[in-house]
Amino acid sequence: MRLGLNRGRRRDLLRGGVLLSFGAGLGVVGFAEAADVADRKLPLRGGPASGLATGGASQLGTGRVEVNWFGRTERKLVALTFDDGPRPNWTPQVLDILRQHEVPATFFMVGERARQHADLVRDRLAGHEVGNHSWDHHDLARMAFDEAYQDLERTHQELVAVTGQHPRLLRPPYGHLAGSTVAAAARLGYQVVLWSQQMREAEFPGDPAGHARRISAEVQPGTILLAHDVGDRRRLVAIRGLPELIDRLRGRGYQFVTVSALLAVRQP
Repeated sequence: MRLGLNRGRRRDLLRGGVLLSFGAGLGVVGFAEAADVADRKLPLRGGPASGLATGGASQLGTGRVEVNWFGRTERKLVALTFDDGPRPNWTPQVLDILRQHEVPATFFMVGERARQHADLVRDRLAGHEVGNHSWDHHDLARMAFDEAYQDLERTHQELVAVTGQHPRLLRPPYGHLAGSTVAAAARLGYQVVLWSQQMREAEFPGDPAGHARRISAEVQPGTILLAHDVGDRRRLVAIRGLPELIDRLRGRGYQFVTVSALLAVRQP
């Protein structure tokens, strides 16, 4: 069965944030089906994606989860985010560039990597924000509620131990959402953060300056920009072009903020 979105729901989605309420209205299952956020091969009723067998409403916090693609604002603000780290050679480069240019960012960290490479980020995250990106970057949308919750809770505790920060944001691997993921996020009191723009390294092999020009030209007020502090040589284009990207956006009057700071000043 395919569930549609009425005009009001579609408009809310395009604004970049939506509240999902368990047991009311369209709900988690309808949202995933209608908005194409979840892997459509997953079962949406009774399987890992449904999130229905959660052990009762008492485990779901407020029963509401906010999903954000960007921050609706007229101010020239942009949130720079980095996924999948920390990793040697990559994360230190990013942190060095951000420090030199006095730019805050949000790092969605993988718990297992944070434990393995705690020395890379310890005492280096002042001014930055940390978010949960799962324990080992497996697809949370393929997990049942208990498994997804345990994965995220384990990661949460590791990030607290390593960084001293208590994450309040979740970016699911691959941007995949399912009812189980959303229910686990609700239990942990997380907001879900996706992105409205991402680096396009494959289009500019060996051309960091060209990549920086293209990305900076496409940024709009409230953009949440997806980058990575781990990967292959192709992604080095974005890292090497990061100083120019920063300078270009500042030249256009943009200010860099963390995701939480962006969401705090967005318009309704």
